Amino acid sequence: MTATLHFDLGKVVTTVPLIRVLVVEDFAPFRQFICSTLEKRRELQVICEVSDGLEAVEKAGELKPDLILLDIGLPALNGIEAARRIRNLVPEAKIIFVSQESSAEVMQEALSLGAWGYVVKTRAGSDLLPAVEAVLLEKQFVSST
Repeated sequence: MTATLHFDLGKVVTTVPLIRVLVVEDFAPFRQFICSTLEKRRELQVICEVSDGLEAVEKAGELKPDLILLDIGLPALNGIEAARRIRNLVPEAKIIFVSQESSAEVMQEALSLGAWGYVVKTRAGSDLLPAVEAVLLEKQFVSST
């Protein structure tokens, strides 16, 4: 986290580190929902949006985001394999899967790759920001199914 936000609260200036976020989602309306939800938190800065797994790996290696929101069902390369490759390129990045898959097996596989969170798309409206907040505090988050 290299950049910071400065808030002038009267005579007190508060510095908050910017969290650089890569959003990986192939369905454009849902990708826009994710980005607009993240905009509610000033410290979250979406630095790139991509729609397939190969591009996610490329951009993660190039941009070195702090946080990656990653779908599983992606074209070109699925999110599970993309996460494996990203983990090798940017091991310090925190990954939160955001997927329609709600089976315990898929969630376990995703988390076994080192992901910090798993949000089921049907619960994203209520779970996305709490998941991000938990992960930024280095706590794991998994949507209830």
